[in-house]
Amino acid sequence: MSASITHDSIATVETHSGSHHNDHGHGHGQGKPGIMHYLWNTDHKMIALQFLWSATFFLIFGGAMALAMRWQLAFPGHPIPVIGHLLPHSVVNDEGAIIPSGYNVLVTMHGTILVFFVAMPLLIGVFGNFLIPLKIGAGDMAFPALNELSYWLFALSGIIMLSSFWVPGGAPGTGWTAYAPLSSVAAYNQTPMGQSLWCAALFINGLSSITGAVNYITTVITMRAPGMTMFRMPLPVWAIFLTAILLILAIPVLSAAAALIIFDLNFGTTFYRPSGYGQPLLWQHLFWFFGHPEVYILILPAFGLTSEILSVFSRKPVFGYKAMVWAMISIGFLGFIVWGHHMYVSGMNLTLSAAFSVSTMVIAVPSAIKTFNWMGTIWRGSIHYTVPMAFAVSFVSMFVIGGLSGIFMASTPVDLFVHHTYFIVAHFHYVLFGGSMFAIFGAVYFWFPKMSGRMFNNTLGWIHFWMTFVFFNLTFFPMHNLGLGGMMRRIADPTVYDCLKQLQPLNVVCTIGAMGLGLATIPFVVNIVWSMLNGPKAPANPWNSTTLEWTVSHPIPHGNFAVTPTVYHGPYEYSVPGLARDFLPQNEKAPAHITLEAH
Repeated sequence: MSASITHDSIATVETHSGSHHNDHGHGHGQGKPGIMHYLWNTDHKMIALQFLWSATFFLIFGGAMALAMRWQLAFPGHPIPVIGHLLPHSVVNDEGAIIPSGYNVLVTMHGTILVFFVAMPLLIGVFGNFLIPLKIGAGDMAFPALNELSYWLFALSGIIMLSSFWVPGGAPGTGWTAYAPLSSVAAYNQTPMGQSLWCAALFINGLSSITGAVNYITTVITMRAPGMTMFRMPLPVWAIFLTAILLILAIPVLSAAAALIIFDLNFGTTFYRPSGYGQPLLWQHLFWFFGHPEVYILILPAFGLTSEILSVFSRKPVFGYKAMVWAMISIGFLGFIVWGHHMYVSGMNLTLSAAFSVSTMVIAVPSAIKTFNWMGTIWRGSIHYTVPMAFAVSFVSMFVIGGLSGIFMASTPVDLFVHHTYFIVAHFHYVLFGGSMFAIFGAVYFWFPKMSGRMFNNTLGWIHFWMTFVFFNLTFFPMHNLGLGGMMRRIADPTVYDCLKQLQPLNVVCTIGAMGLGLATIPFVVNIVWSMLNGPKAPANPWNSTTLEWTVSHPIPHGNFAVTPTVYHGPYEYSVPGLARDFLPQNEKAPAHITLEAH
């Protein structure tokens, strides 16, 4: 590890106006009768649970649309069993079979919901809200009422998005990227009202993200406990803090772009319409200027959560803590200069595409640093094989597969051939599901004892892990072969192309995997619900972890800490030589004869 430090050199940061007594336990919406306690409650822990249950609903809804898409690709034109007749007529015919335009609707809404209403609220809304105040020793967020408003803006955007299924014309079928002019010119768009609602929902969802990000940034900068310097913050806090900065910079671009589509569709403007001197490619530039930082908005929190889980269950400090922080900072910066690699097939100048190709390959460097640091963290550690650890290790493996396929697509000559194929579908699902969702599942299991005060069912947890791991790879790995074999994206019936008929068995395999992946959510939901109601009570620190959230008992009091803790060292002091136990909490001084190692 690194050079040693002594406790005499601790820099005490007074962020509570000199008082070590917590005075943040007031004004959290407590004492409200009945259901209002759960509907409007400004305690950050309750808001985290609101995001958790809402995002779980959208996960099931968006996952069901994915299963419907896979059914259509494996068995084109066949009615969907059981639920076919329940779907809107803009998606299925009278027999319950998906129509071609309905398939486009499923593609659009599945991608939109899984990105904006599942991955973002789970990673940022749930863990940002729950962990940041607890991990930095604060009583709540800097702006509690704004925090609750952020949730209700998110909920409102979800309601508007779902309502688009039942307006005249139905939900949009322009793809989750909503490329202009297909999305912005009424003559091309079969569902202008649904498209307008889609844009309005994203605009409001962006407001939710921005208000949350302002809260996270302010809280981290101004409300850290005494001694909690920036480089003593746990990595999940660093990751979500950097993600909040990305949100502030990227989300307004998408919101403005979506507003311009509303204007074009409803008010006669021509921002994206060529006949009115507009530029269809303007939408692509605006969307992907947001869209590539969005990839890291979805993956940076996963980096932080996974780093902590690997350290705890390896009983070792995070290898290269500061290198991990600087790698995340580098990824955040570089994420804003690579958006053009999504547009190689748009007719981009080859010199410009070469610049985007180089910058994309450069961003692989800090990602590789993190990967090798994760390997260094678990190398020769005293590994505890738990459900959270299994998901964390799988996250690293799946993210590496997704990252390696991404290097191929960074090269313009390769991307020109594979961009519109299922090779791309395989790539971004390995990054976003194999990455973000595996990290989310691991984090839910890891912090579940602190969120609920109860332990989860270990058997159900392992069933969920193995089903998810096996069926995820069965679903998405064959898509690499489908793409290289020539199967294009966004086609509802591959059997109409003679050149693709030989690939149809792989489509069936992917669909079987998707059905199994859908079934894997059942033990997860059952485990969470059953354990919250009947699970064995959890000790305050079941994993023998070092960070501040494990120093408070359950139920966590309003204001979190009766007395603001003082932090004496970094967050990952495991297996310290000469210490009687193998962990040293951040709020405990080391014995005088022990010199800690800086990370």
